[in-house]
Amino acid sequence: MKSLLAAAAASLALAASGTAANAQISDDVVKLGVLTDMSSLYADATGKGSVAAVEMAVADYGGKVKGKPIQVVVADHQNKPDVGVSIARNWYDNDKVDAILDVPTSSVALPISALTREKNKIHINSGGGSSDITGTACSPNTVHWTYDTYALSNVAGKAMVKRGEDTWFFVTADYAFGMALERDAANVVKETGGKVLGDVRHPLNSSDFSSFLLQAQASKAKVVALANAGGDTTTALKQAAEFGLTQGGQKLIALLMEITDTHALGLKATQGLIVTDAFYWDMNDETRAFSKRFNEKVGHMPTMIQAGLYSATMHYLKAIEAIGTDEAPKVMEQMRKTPINDFFAKNGHIRIDGRMVHDMYLFETKKPEESKNEWDLYKLIATVPGDEAFRPLDKGGCPLVKSN
Repeated sequence: MKSLLAAAAASLALAASGTAANAQISDDVVKLGVLTDMSSLYADATGKGSVAAVEMAVADYGGKVKGKPIQVVVADHQNKPDVGVSIARNWYDNDKVDAILDVPTSSVALPISALTREKNKIHINSGGGSSDITGTACSPNTVHWTYDTYALSNVAGKAMVKRGEDTWFFVTADYAFGMALERDAANVVKETGGKVLGDVRHPLNSSDFSSFLLQAQASKAKVVALANAGGDTTTALKQAAEFGLTQGGQKLIALLMEITDTHALGLKATQGLIVTDAFYWDMNDETRAFSKRFNEKVGHMPTMIQAGLYSATMHYLKAIEAIGTDEAPKVMEQMRKTPINDFFAKNGHIRIDGRMVHDMYLFETKKPEESKNEWDLYKLIATVPGDEAFRPLDKGGCPLVKSN
């Protein structure tokens, strides 16, 4: 009789704990906010494709987690920090958003990360690039999922200097991301034995790069490095071709080049360009299957940022499922201790500084005659293991590393 009573008590306790766990999902809904660039220079790399990636993950998960519905809300931060922070604050305070995803533009991403920590929510960044997000500005509430300026610089910079392209000139976007990208790339160049001959800064969303490119040309540097992204990169590359930079013997490198940028410019303009990326649609059966579905929904192959968002959303929802709560510190702990194994990353892991470590890839854009179809744009040069691609944990200045 005692054993029956004990079993019944244990069963009731288990049921109660399960109910309590479900009750810990706030407001009976898990709400995700996709804060992105819907209308400006990063809209192709993020924008509607970022929203679609998150919505695909939610649909594939079944639309619910622990029996609670998952909602997705969307806003355009217009690449303005004050606009982004205002939206995020309203989402956290009034709309009860649990996690904010994407946030391209590092000058927006950095204050969003700080606000997220203040509100004890979760920020999963895929679109912003500054390595400071997991460096001096690291947060226990932020995960940096897809790429950063250190990895972009490290993978491409080392490869190029080692093959003799050892003098560099930077054309840099004049805001947090561009500055971090130039800084990290310049450090890699110098550490690998190269020299930086100069740099020039341009405003975000520039339409005329002529004066900047003339300075790059006059420097006689072997490599002209574009430390920018999105529309700025494509505009600079178009105008560099008009100025005949490569015909004059200089190599061009776009330190952040999304597949949508390459597609927009075409292989005639981009052939031979060196590109660092975290994802390419044509790597294997898994990447092709996801990318085909994404292309059918959005109209282009996914960028690394968009593919990363699908992966990140699934990982976040699985963490909630595993522990039965959307309470930020517990979800973060679960995400950190669970390896990432999906079409985007194999044996990926989240460090204490928030960096999700995974393989990075070095590609060269194909010649037009090498391409078999519209999106057959890259050939793989090297796969760089995550621990080699991303900054060592103890080198970023993250206070969480010292206290851990």
